[in-house]
Parts: sequence; structure tokens; C-alpha cells
Amino acid sequence: METRVHPPVAAALRLCLHALLLGLLALAAVKAVSDEAPRAGAVVVVAGVLAGVYAAGALAPAVQPRTRAGALWLAVLGALWLVLLVLSPDALWLAFPLYFLQLHLLPIRWGLPAVVVTAAAAIAGFLLHGEPVTPGTFIGPLLGAAVAVATVLGYDALFRESERRRELIEELVSTRAELAEAERTAGTLAERERLAREIHDTLAQGLSSIQLLLRAAERTLPVGAPAAPHVRQAREAAQDNLAEARRFVRALTPPALQNGSLAAALERLSARTTTPALTVQFAVSGTPVELPTPYEVALLRTAQSALANTVRHAGAGRAEITLSFMDTSVALDVVDDGRGFADGTTASTGTGGFGLPAMRSRARSLGGTLSVESAPGQGTALALTLPLPAGRAGQDAA
Repeated sequence: METRVHPPVAAALRLCLHALLLGLLALAAVKAVSDEAPRAGAVVVVAGVLAGVYAAGALAPAVQPRTRAGALWLAVLGALWLVLLVLSPDALWLAFPLYFLQLHLLPIRWGLPAVVVTAAAAIAGFLLHGEPVTPGTFIGPLLGAAVAVATVLGYDALFRESERRRELIEELVSTRAELAEAERTAGTLAERERLAREIHDTLAQGLSSIQLLLRAAERTLPVGAPAAPHVRQAREAAQDNLAEARRFVRALTPPALQNGSLAAALERLSARTTTPALTVQFAVSGTPVELPTPYEVALLRTAQSALANTVRHAGAGRAEITLSFMDTSVALDVVDDGRGFADGTTASTGTGGFGLPAMRSRARSLGGTLSVESAPGQGTALALTLPLPAGRAGQDAA
């Protein structure tokens, strides 16, 4: 009768409830016939009708907890039970399964009053038939009602707790899968960045040097010298391989940098991070110059990590990203108005977590510095400064 999925124990309890109610009906009918009660025929008829109505409702898909169909079915059962109670004192015992049905089908604010009314009707019916009045006349129905209420409320509490645990387990499993996927993605991106950096810093730089040396050697050779064609061919081969190495570096560049400049990638990051609770603004200072791929990767990753910290830990309402191009260096500043660090010194040294050690290591690998200024309630300011390669004036060293 429920749409919720119950464990086998609950299904067994429902079967027991069905058996109890139908068994009590059969008992009342058999006892009326065996005792040759004056209204035995009426008792059998009403008991049969009540059993049929109960079976029909138990099998009907529309009869569900807290629905109009369920309340109507319960009202018909109650009316038939009252008729049977007037005909036979043995109908008193049907109050016990009715308690469970009322608490099961009705909201608690209606179920409890219905149980009280049912208990009162059971006691009144017992008195109506002139049975001897004893303390059990009142204690029995009331005690049964109390047991039913405690059982149903206790089961509902256990069921809700079980559902919360099931949802928590599903959430943990989903989160674990997402974390595993994120780790795989991060590992792949890290390896791509490492390969790009290695190719840029070793192979590409070496080929560039070879090309410059061959160009110088070519200029020193006399015109028409036998070695001149071979030097030219070697220089062209070095130039072609240098172009191929640069294509490898571009292919290994993070996706955010493949479709535009670093400034465009940071602009998209700011727009993507902006939410109703957090506004992120981006600005460029100075004249933008073309940066080596490792520099762009370091600046982008630092901005991503800093904004992730702001979203997860800072509780900020506003953040600003500034990319500054200077004569000899490039700097990235990420400032927020969040709660700040409880221990600014620990945060600035990178020993307090929040991804700072990884940012600092990336800065050191390029000869740069990372500084963090923070105080409780004063927000956080992070600055990454990278020196431009020697002899660079807007040209890629590679």
C-alpha cells in the first residue's frame, strides 16, 4: 500500500497485519455462529463485507498513505467496524489492527485523534453489550493504542534514519567517483603540463640555440664554400624541428588556453565562477605581451586554485583578479573580501593547506614568488610574480 521501498521485514509485518485483521473477523463470525447469538447472521454478513472491503483496499494501487483514497477506504472500514461492534462484542479486538492502519494511512496530526476515537469506541462498545466492567476494560484498548503509536512512530523514525543513511552512502559513492575522475583528470593535465614544460625548456630551447649557432656559422663561411649548403640544410632542419616542437607544446597546452590568450582564459574563469553569492571581476594592467606556455599555465592554474579556495573557504561576496604586465615581470593578483585566515603567517608559508604549497612550488619552478596577505575578517590577497625570461621584450624565448 506504500510507494516507498521497504525491507523484507516491513513486508512481513504488513502480511501479519492482514492476517491479524482477517483472522479476528473470522473469529468474530465463527464465535457468533457457535454461540447461536441472536444476530449471528448479521455478524457474518458484516464481517464478510468488511473483509472484502479490506482486501480490495489492500490490493488497490490508489490506496496510499496521506491520500484521499486511503482516507476514504479507512472511513468505510471504520463505519463497518462500528456496525460490527454494535452487533458483536468480539469486534472489540479489531481496534488493534485499525490503530496501525490509521497511523499508517493518515498524517500524524489526524492519525493520533483517530486512534483515540477508536479506543473510545471500543470501550463504549464493550460497555454497550453489558459485559462486566473491570480495569482491563479501559486499560486493554488504551494500552493497545499506546503500543501501536509507539511501534509506528518508532518504525517511521528508524525508516527515516535508514533513508538518510542510504542517501548519504549514495552521495559518498557518487562523490568518491567524482573525486576519482577529478584526480585522473588532474593527473592527465599535470602530465601534459610537465611534458609541455620539458619540451619547451629542453628540446625547443636546444633547437633554437642550434639554429642560432648555425645561422652564425653560415654568415662566417665564405660565399660558395663547400660546407655552406650543408650548414644551410642543418639550419633549416633545426628550424623545422623547432616548429614541430612548438606544435607539440601547443597541443599539450591546457584546454582553457587553446582557444585564446591567457587574458581571455582568465576572463572566462571569472565569468564561470561568478554566482549570486560571489561576484568575480577580471582586469588587465599594462601592455599584454606573449608569454611562454609554462608561464601561462602557472598563472592560469594559480588563479583557478585561488578562486577555488575563495569559493570553498572564504565565504566572500566579491573577488578580483588582476593580470599585470610590467617591464621585467608579470604578476597575478587575486583579492577577496572573505573571512581571511585565522593565522596569516601559517597561510603565507604554505603550511596551512588550501593549495598554497602547490602554488608556491609552481612559482619557484619558474623563478617567481608567491605571497599571501590575510587577516581574520580582512579577506585574502594572493600575488604571484614571475620574472620574464632574459632578453624578452614580448617575444617567446623559444
